[in-house]
Amino acid sequence: MNFHQLHIFYTVSERGSFSAAALTLHMTQPAVTMQIQALEDYFGAKLFDRSTKKIMLSEAGRTLMPFALRSMQLMRETDQAMSAFTHMLEGRLQLGASLTIGEYVLPRLLGPFGREYPNISIMMKVMNTTQIMEEINKHQLNFGLIEAPVSHPDMVIEPVMGDELKLIVPQGHPLADQAEVSLSDALGYPFVLREQGSGTRRVMEEQLVAKGLDPGAMRIVMELGSTGAVKSAVEAGLGITIISTSSVKHEVALGLLKIVNLTDASFKRQFYAIHLKSTLLPISAVTFLTFLRQHADGQ
Repeated sequence: MNFHQLHIFYTVSERGSFSAAALTLHMTQPAVTMQIQALEDYFGAKLFDRSTKKIMLSEAGRTLMPFALRSMQLMRETDQAMSAFTHMLEGRLQLGASLTIGEYVLPRLLGPFGREYPNISIMMKVMNTTQIMEEINKHQLNFGLIEAPVSHPDMVIEPVMGDELKLIVPQGHPLADQAEVSLSDALGYPFVLREQGSGTRRVMEEQLVAKGLDPGAMRIVMELGSTGAVKSAVEAGLGITIISTSSVKHEVALGLLKIVNLTDASFKRQFYAIHLKSTLLPISAVTFLTFLRQHADGQ
């Protein structure tokens, strides 16, 4: 018996068939079947009930499952611990990132990561959360980075780094000269916002509801599908907005936009990593996520 066999056993149970497990593990179906048979021979017991269309764990399989889970968790913890010593790692990471993360957060971190791990290449797709999950499920991405938690029975979602949304106004706006304002004062002005369903919009609306305010009562003059478009509209004086501070560093430095603190509201959130439960991330991916956790505050 070895860890590889326990991983295959867990994946067959999680995916519900030998063919689906083979796809997840990048193995042939006969190879998966052979490893399960070897494990059954080792224990002298059948691990799956194959009498139904979807295979089910036998009593022996149900007994083994907690140990298989523990072995996978131990392997993840081992990779996490050893990622601090992997500077000579080689490999190619394929990841998906939602808009704010992919366009504004990761670019500032990819340079330092590349200098520290020069032999790891990264292919990043910037897309929405639904597209990221679809590509992970099809094994086209190792993992994704998303702006809001989601629920999926086949995936692991874990926080990676923090972020904060703040009130952003153009230079020359009545609020631009104030160090801080109340939320009620800010809501008296027209807003330019991200589209409904975006992670940024969701966080903002959830916090307004928590404050007993109705997001539908905001004076929304424009809804746009990208943070860049929102920033351009605010620069042009069409309204004010609430977006990630990570996305406006350049404009603030140039004096085009101003961050105004709110005295009675905070729009903090987490960014999350997402990947398949049945897939062990390559150690290069674990190393990348560890790097993000350690360096995110300085990005």
